[in-house]
Amino acid sequence: MDLNYSEEQNMLRASLERFVGETYQARDKSATAQLAYGFDPAIWRQFADLGWLALPLPEAADGLGGGAVDIGVVMEAFGRGPVSEPYVSTIALCSRLIARLGAPQQQRDLLARVGAGALRLSLAHEESRWFSLEQVATRAVRDGDGWRLDGAKHFALDAAGADALLVTARIGGAERDAGGVGVFVVPADAPGLTLTAFERLGGGSGARVRLEGVRLGADALLGDSDNALPAVEAAVDAAIAALCAEAVGMMQAVLDKTVEYTKTRVQFGQPLAANQVLKHRMADMAIACEEARSLALRAALHVDLDGPQRGAAVSGAKAKIGRLARFVAEQGVQLHGGMGVTDELDIGVYLKRVMAFDALFGDSAHHLRRRAALTLAA
Repeated sequence: MDLNYSEEQNMLRASLERFVGETYQARDKSATAQLAYGFDPAIWRQFADLGWLALPLPEAADGLGGGAVDIGVVMEAFGRGPVSEPYVSTIALCSRLIARLGAPQQQRDLLARVGAGALRLSLAHEESRWFSLEQVATRAVRDGDGWRLDGAKHFALDAAGADALLVTARIGGAERDAGGVGVFVVPADAPGLTLTAFERLGGGSGARVRLEGVRLGADALLGDSDNALPAVEAAVDAAIAALCAEAVGMMQAVLDKTVEYTKTRVQFGQPLAANQVLKHRMADMAIACEEARSLALRAALHVDLDGPQRGAAVSGAKAKIGRLARFVAEQGVQLHGGMGVTDELDIGVYLKRVMAFDALFGDSAHHLRRRAALTLAA
């Protein structure tokens, strides 16, 4: 199997790295801090103009038909930024869920707006602090020709800047039944919907979601399906694979900045990079980056599979990269000394984002357990 990027993917990577370098790495930190939850609508429109929002969307919805590896190319470049725009929540997660569950007309209408930059989405599913996908207590009941939703969600990624939420709700069955769950498109300004937004560690946002008598039309249910959990699991795996690629970009940025710093920082008449012990530590960081890059690519190559193989590959990558990324970020901070945790340098920001990555969609311990269970099942 040829694991090298295609010519088109290399061109995409080059354009992304140029854009990120010019837009984010040179952006004034004080201006970034004043943005609402780190999100800039003008940059999102640029993403649309450059075709990055349409990249993985089906061609029937005016998309480019790209795959998980293409998303990985985008996310690794975004990790170097670091980029806080809601690309994972809207593109890697919600768009995949719509493409898998939505009726043809729903796909055309919703995904065309996503690709044009006119619709940002967030998945409101998580109800357990321990990230149990099966736990869905939010209820959807028939209300005339439409639906009424009641319940609460513990965490919705980037919901503060979303135009609509994809909300999972139980149509039938008990709280932990595998069946009986549907996905509903809920406008962000729907009466009865309350968002309690908060900033995520290192940038971006999340929100707690409460639904009290939220009334929706009959067409709010994606694909008229009450067996949506397998599609939700597949979409979450795709989002995790994208986050793994982003973590690789963050790791590489930390390594590059650390090597550069040790070449210019002089102590006792010589640069820090001349110290043999520090050379060995940076070599260990480089090895960790390459190992993480391989794992992220493996996860992306398994995203389109169904069954235990996909979950085992994605969970294995999430668990291992979470530990590798933390190692690289902590080494970077230590080799920078006290400056590593100040606002003058980006190293501390990368450390915070790595910690947030490890917690999103289940921590390393959760994914180790999941990988073990899926490997046995396979």
